[in-house]
Amino acid sequence: YTVLAGFVEAGENLEQCVAREVFEESGIRVTNVRYVASQPWPFPHSLMMGFTADYESGEIRVQDEELVAADFFEADGLPRLPPHGTIARRLIALCLDDQA
Repeated sequence: YTVLAGFVEAGENLEQCVAREVFEESGIRVTNVRYVASQPWPFPHSLMMGFTADYESGEIRVQDEELVAADFFEADGLPRLPPHGTIARRLIALCLDDQA
């Protein structure tokens, strides 16, 4: 498991992109999108930007073309996390710190 990801479409800002990608891939609507950090990404020569957001509504509905699985996890029952040094790991750690 890792965090959701996607690409900005022409005419949308980053916050709109986050909300759209989360909904398209998982069926979850989010609000209060907040920038966290960026990281160079070699494929396809891009800049990955990390955001957090608040749950607004919806039930998980996996988009089969994009995801194998999706789920919500309790802080004490997380699956194997992405490696240290990745933006995905940083986003997860930030969310865990907010719960403490």
